[in-house]
Amino acid sequence: MPTYFYKIYLLSLLVILAVVPLACVDPEDLYLFGTVDVIVVDGTINNLAEPQAILLNRSKADRITGRFGSIPITKALVEVVVDSAQVIACHETINGTYQLPSDFKGQVGHAYQLRFTLSDGTRYVSTQQIMQAVPPIDNIKSQFNLTSLSTKINGIYPAAHDLLIDFKDPVDQHNYYRWDWKLWEKQDWCKSCVQGEYAQYTIIGKGVGTNCYVGNNQLYEDCYSPPEISMPQYNYGGQNLYFVYDYNCRTQCWEILYSHEINVFDDKFSNGGSIEKRRVAQIPFYQPEGCLVEIRQLSLTADAYRFFLLFQQQTQNTGGITDTPPAALVGNVHNVANASEKVAGYFTASAIFAERYWIDRKDATGTFPGLFQALNGRPPTPEPDNAVFCIAALPLRPPKAICAPSDSKTPYKPDGWQD
Repeated sequence: MPTYFYKIYLLSLLVILAVVPLACVDPEDLYLFGTVDVIVVDGTINNLAEPQAILLNRSKADRITGRFGSIPITKALVEVVVDSAQVIACHETINGTYQLPSDFKGQVGHAYQLRFTLSDGTRYVSTQQIMQAVPPIDNIKSQFNLTSLSTKINGIYPAAHDLLIDFKDPVDQHNYYRWDWKLWEKQDWCKSCVQGEYAQYTIIGKGVGTNCYVGNNQLYEDCYSPPEISMPQYNYGGQNLYFVYDYNCRTQCWEILYSHEINVFDDKFSNGGSIEKRRVAQIPFYQPEGCLVEIRQLSLTADAYRFFLLFQQQTQNTGGITDTPPAALVGNVHNVANASEKVAGYFTASAIFAERYWIDRKDATGTFPGLFQALNGRPPTPEPDNAVFCIAALPLRPPKAICAPSDSKTPYKPDGWQD
């Protein structure tokens, strides 16, 4: 899911500058002035037994300041139509995210279409997408590369493991591919509290005869900030005191990271041949311990390939003020009653072949940032003995934090992990 959120962010950036129609030929740029207000859609139906969701957001720019933001679209009626007959209802899990039923899996050869209705009654529909078959990955190879990353971790560390794959391209059809990946890294730090401290139990106030806050027997497991944290005695030179404390994990925990780059391929020059040593991932050298990565090989329709290719080109060519302004990617979703409205993003259906691969990192050399430093841009700051305020030790201070399951963390050992 975080991959989707990152794509929504990139699409929103492109929306602000221009809106273009998607076509096989070079798009005509239509630049927007004033306030931009564009719906952004991101959704891919696949054939795996995993959560599948449609993301709906609205990208808006303020008419006065020009600043933009992406606002989740809530309370929409979202449906996926299978083969123009079966209607699958989606339910909203978090704002702007509409999940299909947990037992839903797409099937190769079947047609899928997205349709949704906003709370104001405006209706949108996508083109039909027929899920294409995808061949298996035959081999994965890892190579450590000291200079792999063009965008260095923390602006300093370029080292990564390049993952190369081999597979046999089917001879009987024109195929289009996309690759992404999912990474599990061992995580030692589970919670960061900004202007607060971690409390295992619900705080009920200060104890009798003490300045320490005390809790009851109800689990809280979150950061706690007392009301007086903003009072004058917590100010220095008239400025509010700012502090962050970080807390170790109480149990085993794995950080889950996702690919952000678009990687697509057209087999027109290698149809039916063997594709060898195709680089599909660059896994940063975060830490010396081994990691687990899942390589995902996706099929694409021809139209979806053109969309993602243009997306790839634009997100890789926005580096300087002399660059041609990027264009918002208008995809295959349209307003039923107003064909002139531009809707960014894409809905498609992809078969996926997923393979997990263990990287032991024994071949890695040079320096590394550490996972916490890489993700936060700073070293961890444990709660000190003389913390800003006092929470009674129940049983010890500082406590260790739980590893709460989410899209970015899990306390459950992933299949394929090697201890």
